[in-house]
Amino acid sequence: MKKAALSTLAAMTLSMTAYAEGIELYTDPATGQIFTQSGEGREAMGRFVSADAPTKEVPWYSHADKLKFGGLTYLGFTHTDFKDDAISDTDKFEMRRAYVQIKAYLLEDPKSYFRVTLDMEHVTSDATAGDYNVRFKYAYLYLNEILPYTGVELGMAHRPWIDYEEHNSWFYRDTHWTFTEADNSAKLSNSADLGVNFKTETKYFGSEVGLFTGEGYHNVEDGAGISFEWRATAHLLGENGKDKQTTTTYWDASFFGQYNMDNHKYTQAGENQDLIWGGLHTVFNMPSFMVAAQYIKSEDTIDGPTVYSKAGEGYNAHAVYRFGSEKQFRVVGRYDAWTPEEKYGVDNETLTKHTYYGGFVWEQNKNIEWVANVLTYDNDVAADSTKASGAKDNSTNYMLTAQVSF
Repeated sequence: MKKAALSTLAAMTLSMTAYAEGIELYTDPATGQIFTQSGEGREAMGRFVSADAPTKEVPWYSHADKLKFGGLTYLGFTHTDFKDDAISDTDKFEMRRAYVQIKAYLLEDPKSYFRVTLDMEHVTSDATAGDYNVRFKYAYLYLNEILPYTGVELGMAHRPWIDYEEHNSWFYRDTHWTFTEADNSAKLSNSADLGVNFKTETKYFGSEVGLFTGEGYHNVEDGAGISFEWRATAHLLGENGKDKQTTTTYWDASFFGQYNMDNHKYTQAGENQDLIWGGLHTVFNMPSFMVAAQYIKSEDTIDGPTVYSKAGEGYNAHAVYRFGSEKQFRVVGRYDAWTPEEKYGVDNETLTKHTYYGGFVWEQNKNIEWVANVLTYDNDVAADSTKASGAKDNSTNYMLTAQVSF
């Protein structure tokens, strides 16, 4: 499946860049790779010229009436200045994300489809450390209008919260995670899991309600428990903002969370633990300005003297100012604060993790966006308890990022 998808994408990309004089394509049957030059073991696929005068159709086949391709990549460079002189500063070129997405429209309803999204994973912690692997991020069937105003995702699907926040509030996930998933903040969930997700959308109300295995798409899922997850959003002005809309004024208020039973990802005290948390979020947007804030509380679910490692509470806020003839320039600021229930440091003091973000954004066009930002971790955590509390080492990160989409 991976070879076929990547080969199809390569052929598609070549066809888009073909000039009127045409380009001859060749394939290696053993690997499925596409080439523009002949070679040993390669078979001719045919000549592709401009769409106005094709001489031979390249043989792409699908049982779907329509296929839609897309891609999203985050390319960046980060210099990290650690406050602890014992830790050496670092400089890294990064490929933080590399999506390849295919949607196959299989039914008469033009809004129903099957989606497969391949993503890049940089392996850092096992025998293959250093490799860039391809893995499935999403693989689900979306059926539109199975109930009034309601569709459903079946398979490796979106979880209810993070996708909403990424596309309606925090548009800069290429440089820093949302509050719910950030390492130095709540870090309670990720964006996809095996399950079923019902998605409702009306003029004044939107919601997602789902059942999932619970641990997420890149963690061990032992099937011990099921996660009930939800989001309920009021569109207070009757507008649903989405994907960097700078011409829409909208105001959303949301209640979201999870009741995640026997979560294998957060095994503690020798047993799978429940993960129960909820949050409130609001975002107000106008063409030149956005402001958003949220609060999350995670409960202690362990019986006895031990404190659950994911228990805690915190809040987050960010603001965006847009300017330029097409609002293509933005100034962004954000602050996160998360206080675990665990006690660390002198005299059993409760310690808080702080994250500060400031950035400048240039949306060059609909395909390329540049971000220059500073990301600072300033945590009230003693050196010997930093890792135990889930806190990042105190540091300042200077980042430059290109987000490329098509």
